[in-house]
Amino acid sequence: MQFDPPLVNATLIKRYKRFLADVRLDDGTEVVAHCPNPGSMKTCAEPGWGVRITPANSPKRKLKWTLEIVDADGTQIMVNTARPNRIVQEAIEAGVVSELAGYSHIRPEVKYGENSRIDLLLTKNGQQDCYVEVKNVTLLAQEGVAAFPDSVSKRAAKHMNELALMVKEGHRAVVFFLVSRTDVASMRPADELDPAYGEALRTAIAAGVEALAYRLDFTDDAVSVGDRIPIQL
Repeated sequence: MQFDPPLVNATLIKRYKRFLADVRLDDGTEVVAHCPNPGSMKTCAEPGWGVRITPANSPKRKLKWTLEIVDADGTQIMVNTARPNRIVQEAIEAGVVSELAGYSHIRPEVKYGENSRIDLLLTKNGQQDCYVEVKNVTLLAQEGVAAFPDSVSKRAAKHMNELALMVKEGHRAVVFFLVSRTDVASMRPADELDPAYGEALRTAIAAGVEALAYRLDFTDDAVSVGDRIPIQL
């Protein structure tokens, strides 16, 4: 995914009220950026770290900047949780994710389950529908290991239960972990922060839900799905 408008370098002053971040541009100007991340952002929001932000396209938007990427002393972390669905869709369409190849149509945000929307629904005539739930993974649990979620998430656990129900109804269901930091080689459920999610994930996998984890690759002006990495269950 190419960033358009391009990324702008800045320094994080602080992140607060969940969706706000004070940042300092390279010319010394301090601005407030929208932080599109409802999680704790634990291990990826230290004051003084570098960040990359984008200017808003709409002149009507109250906050003129969006926080996209954090540079944690050389580790790149994508913290904008509005981006992963599009990134994963582009990767599937480009044939990067071999496990999800062969579908003719991809539809985002399709209603399913208990008042939910699946991130991506893959379909092809004569083939099982495939329900794909995308999760952005930013938490560093220990050296070389990422974890999800970074705070208690009843919604994430609910999604695992709904994916398991899709399998029971005869469909294919996949939880796709986009591991959006460059300093890890594997990931696991964050049982120490949200044991209910870890239990829901393992129960869903036992019921036939597939779990994939792919690392995100970064360049100066784009991000893309890279290599698959193992999940420690």
